[in-house]
Parts: sequence; structure tokens; C-alpha cells
Amino acid sequence: MNKITIAIDGYSSTGKSTVAKQLAKALGYVYVDTGAMYRAVTLFSMQNNLISEHHFNKNELISLLDKVEVSFQFNEALGYAEVYLNGANVENTVRSLEVSQFVSQIAAVSEVRQQLVKQQQQLGKNKGVVMDGRDIGTVVFPDAELKVFMTASPDTRAERRYKELLNKGEDINYDDVLENVKSRDYLDSTREDSPLIKAHDAIEIDNSNLSLEQQFQTVFKLAKAAIDMKNKKAT
Repeated sequence: MNKITIAIDGYSSTGKSTVAKQLAKALGYVYVDTGAMYRAVTLFSMQNNLISEHHFNKNELISLLDKVEVSFQFNEALGYAEVYLNGANVENTVRSLEVSQFVSQIAAVSEVRQQLVKQQQQLGKNKGVVMDGRDIGTVVFPDAELKVFMTASPDTRAERRYKELLNKGEDINYDDVLENVKSRDYLDSTREDSPLIKAHDAIEIDNSNLSLEQQFQTVFKLAKAAIDMKNKKAT
């Protein structure tokens, strides 16, 4: 059975990570959450006072990139890999709204993107990988056999994110989450380096009105079709 590369791109809080994890598990593939990698670099920047609401020392961050080690370790109890920053498990910390408000600025730094894209390409060099992010189908794996672009209305995405953060015990309000979603959309779509755009050969899925199971089944059928196509070409 020939394995393929699956790229899942899209806006924030569209459920990319959720469906990517489900798909990787169903196919026996490796799952890589590239968004978590950028969030880890953002957390490093916050921990080292390189970014705040009023300043961003981009040059200092660039000079310290060789001191940023982002890795993944599989957690058998959870059934997926958690993200580590310099040896520390930061899976929950990097999902906070505080990190979310700065991650698009960090992701816009070309030097950060170059370093992480190299790592991402290395992780997926043997195929059999499901990777989600903003530029997987356009920059990281432009030749991926399956490209999916996830979208949903800003209100729907903010509501999902709001509930997720509440369940984690964060003290937040909906309006702040909605503003964060809209702000990230703008920053991600207008940045100079690798902006968030739909690849010309990506299949767009608007999941505003889809359940998690409907979303998974939609993407799973696409994946099986792409795998079947590759196997036919190989025979």
C-alpha cells in the first residue's frame, strides 16, 4: 500500500487539528500539528520578554532561534503527540488565548518560517503523514497528493474556540475571542511571507454546519480516494 502526504490548511479554529488527528489515527499515519510549532516559538518569545502587547523584538528572536527546540512526543493515553519546547511539555500552555494573540506576528517572521518549514519537510519526507497549518499545501508540501482547505464563518469559529477555552478553565469573554479570530484571519492572509491562501488544487470544505463526524467522514473519503488513485498509478 503506497502512502501519501495529506495537507490540511485553513483559517484558525476551523477544526484542522481535530480532523487531522482523527485521519492520521484512522490511516495509521503520522500527525504533525504545525500550528503548535509556531505557538511554541511564540511561547518562547513571551517567556523571554521578546513580545508583548506594546513591543516585539523581532531581531532578538531571530538571533535566538538556534536556542528554540520544538519537538513532539507521542502520548499513548491521549492517542496523539504533544508539543514540547526545549524539553518541556507545553501542549496546554500553547493553546491559551494569550499565546493566540501573538502567534500570527511570530508566524509572519520569514526566519521563523524558514526554520520550521525545514523541520516540517523533514518530518514528512517518508510520506504517510497528515500535516495541518496555513501553508502546508502551498509551501511545505506543494506536491501533496491530497490538499484540503478548511473554512467556516468567523462567528462559528469564535464560538467553538470560546467553548474550548471555557472547558479548559480560562477566564475569557466571547467578544475577545471573536476579535482574536478576525485579527488572526487578517494577519495570516496579508503577511508577506507565505500568506494563508487556498492552493489551486485544494478541496475546500466549509464546516460551519458539519458535525465532527460528518467532517471526518468527508475528509476520510477524500483520503481513501487519493490513496486508491496512487495505488492504481503504481500498478
